Amino acid sequence: MEKKLNLGSGGYKQEGFINLDWNPINNPDVTHDLNKFPYPFPDNSFDYIEAFHILEHLDKPFLVMKELRRILNTGGKLVIKVPHFSRGFTHAEHSHGFDVTFPLYFNKQFAQSLSGYRGFEFKLEKMEFHWLAFMHLLPMLGYNRITILFLDFANALISFLANLSPQFCSRIWCYWVGGFEEIEFKFIAKK
Repeated sequence: MEKKLNLGSGGYKQEGFINLDWNPINNPDVTHDLNKFPYPFPDNSFDYIEAFHILEHLDKPFLVMKELRRILNTGGKLVIKVPHFSRGFTHAEHSHGFDVTFPLYFNKQFAQSLSGYRGFEFKLEKMEFHWLAFMHLLPMLGYNRITILFLDFANALISFLANLSPQFCSRIWCYWVGGFEEIEFKFIAKK
């Protein structure tokens, strides 16, 4: 049976996952401050880890990635969603924004020449931009149904265009559309 971890679960506990969060109010399965290492799991504990909108809040994202590699089985999957730098600091507690270069720090062949390699590898399986990431919050923010339908269409179109070339979008035109709320990385843990 696949062991799965929902890192920084907040109020979004998932069935079939170990839900970890720092705040006991969220009633997680495991309470732990993610800025404190090591995490309370042995090496190679998980086959699948989700970390949705958590890395941008933590002090040292690269140390977190190293710790996630430690607790993830070789061949295991890590899915991360973080704010793109173009909208990364719209929340008062965000410490970091991310871009298309983030996976390069975990690629020995590429980043070693730039002295950026972190000493552990993840293979990037997929990278995807999402112009709007929190459509479910729009009604709570007072958006009416017609505006939400328009934004849903715009989100699909703008995200599609961005994902034709994430590098071009990130470097050239991301600000033309007000920035991107989210960039998603799907990694596979290498030896």
